[in-house]
Amino acid sequence: MTNNDILIRLRYALDIKNNDMVEIFKLGGVEVTKEDVLKILSKPTEDYDDEDDFDDIVEDENHIKCNNAMLEKFLNGFIIFKRGKQEPKPGQPEIPALSNESVNNLVLKKLKIALSLTSDDMLVLLDEAGVSVTKGEISAILRKKGHKNYKVCGDRYARNFLKGLALKYRG
Repeated sequence: MTNNDILIRLRYALDIKNNDMVEIFKLGGVEVTKEDVLKILSKPTEDYDDEDDFDDIVEDENHIKCNNAMLEKFLNGFIIFKRGKQEPKPGQPEIPALSNESVNNLVLKKLKIALSLTSDDMLVLLDEAGVSVTKGEISAILRKKGHKNYKVCGDRYARNFLKGLALKYRG
């Protein structure tokens, strides 16, 4: 699942309008126009490898590839959009450093924060999408990379979590 697919599914699941997408990107520190959002949410004319995620944004006339940094900034902006700006604590940087975690783990963590979900809420969303997961597995996915119980989140969990969000918010 590409970062563009994640944005497309998230936008559909939570019924986010184009103007709100522009605002969320802006809150995360990425300046995009409404036309850019439409290009990000479009399907590419040809497939691309997911190996060069941290390269510059790949762009053609009909599509903009969303890299990991851009997706993380969008998710940070989404947290601010849903919960408001939080004042940094003394000694804490104004802008959080970019993570080196798995994209799927990052998506689940940031959406959990933005939507004020508990682990039980996440289990219910996954269950509604037809995936049974234990509380321990969710806990392992939400852990920091490098922790002994950290587990990489596969595409299946991320895809079904977004499907569960769609079922909850769109009916």
